Amino acid sequence: MSDRYLIIGLGNPGRKYRNTRHNVGFMTIDQMARSFHEKLKKGKGPYQSCKVIYRNQSIICAQPLTFMNNSGLAVRELVHYYDIDLSRLLVVYDDADLLFGHIRLRKTGGTGGHNGMKSVIQHLNTKEFARLRIGIGSDIAKKDMINFVLSGFSKNEQKELDFIIDESVNAALCFIRDGIDNAMNQCNQDLLQRSP
Repeated sequence: MSDRYLIIGLGNPGRKYRNTRHNVGFMTIDQMARSFHEKLKKGKGPYQSCKVIYRNQSIICAQPLTFMNNSGLAVRELVHYYDIDLSRLLVVYDDADLLFGHIRLRKTGGTGGHNGMKSVIQHLNTKEFARLRIGIGSDIAKKDMINFVLSGFSKNEQKELDFIIDESVNAALCFIRDGIDNAMNQCNQDLLQRSP
């Protein structure tokens, strides 16, 4: 097995979807690449990726180009191509069950009704990999989930979005630096610290 890490952000390719709620996984990977002065390039499979070095650790940052519902096809190819141990895989995606501004790292888990994660779990044939959920939720989501996740952020949310994406990148790096257990203790929080 390779000693590399693989961080995959889920989303939909194309300008139409670039700034939608469903693409916060893509946004996180974009920001991670920028912070290391790297650019994502088309890979040998249905994905784009780049390599960064963090504390002497080699990290593959990637985005599937299969559209959300078939994300698992690209994830499986990336895992096999780079020979990644699943303990070194982190999948980053939006979660409508979490309030906007919350992030949650988990060691394992189900799909939470997220079609991208359904595809990843199906193609990897396991739930045993770490994931970073980025909250996009609101009451509107429950009424019209498809249109909600494909909509843009409100003006107020946009003011906080860069900070949330930066903190999501920090959580991914914390996973690599300190391991999933420590990263969960440090990073699982409401970033906006709402008043009661």
